[in-house]
Amino acid sequence: MTDKTAFQDHFSAVAAEYAQARPEYPEALFDWIAVAAPARGLAWEAGCGSGQASRSLATCFAQVHASDPSAAQIAQAHAPENVHFAIEPGERCSLADASVDAVCVAQALHWFDRAAFFAECARVLRPGGLLVAWGYQDIETDPAIRAAVDAFRDDIAACWPPERALVDSAYAGFEWPFAAVEAPSFAMTAEWPLARLLGYFGSFSATKRYREQRGEDPVSRNAPAIAAAWGDPDRPRALRWPLFVHARRKPA
Repeated sequence: MTDKTAFQDHFSAVAAEYAQARPEYPEALFDWIAVAAPARGLAWEAGCGSGQASRSLATCFAQVHASDPSAAQIAQAHAPENVHFAIEPGERCSLADASVDAVCVAQALHWFDRAAFFAECARVLRPGGLLVAWGYQDIETDPAIRAAVDAFRDDIAACWPPERALVDSAYAGFEWPFAAVEAPSFAMTAEWPLARLLGYFGSFSATKRYREQRGEDPVSRNAPAIAAAWGDPDRPRALRWPLFVHARRKPA
């Protein structure tokens, strides 16, 4: 976080849209985490938002503790019974010392006070426990709609919070704890109709800020050009989000 004393809340106002619009992470990522972790007892997802990753972790671990400081995000969350949702910051969780097999952060580490969070990871991870943080940058589309989508991205570029630059750099230069663990390459993929893609764009924190600052919806502003390039709005188009993954292991 830029202000290490306060929770930077960019998503509560769009929590419902966020929960409905975000793509799903690949199951292969969670399978890999489960194999790399020392056991499959307890995973902690910090900054869980509405629980996209929590639900997948629940298929690989006996118990999942999913936490987020946003009550609005947690209100949108749903998952199997082995997931416990908690409204609490990643820097201070309610888990016991040396109780966690894997700590996971999905597209959220750039919001944290990283020094405090990494200290909390050192506290709650069991010896040999795994810390995995991942994220994604811009969506990759097919050439037919790329120019229209790029125009939308250019429109909102100035409205991203400063932390967006950390995502764009794939978390380069972070002072990670523990020894690095090599992770495979992963990507999210989807085939969406036009309305789903526009809903995804509407869930961006930059879209929210654009509306607040300029009194205009950038999605509506760019939708006609995207629709013209798309063609039949019900025709699904292939989309891809390459992931960057950082994995670290606490000493045994």
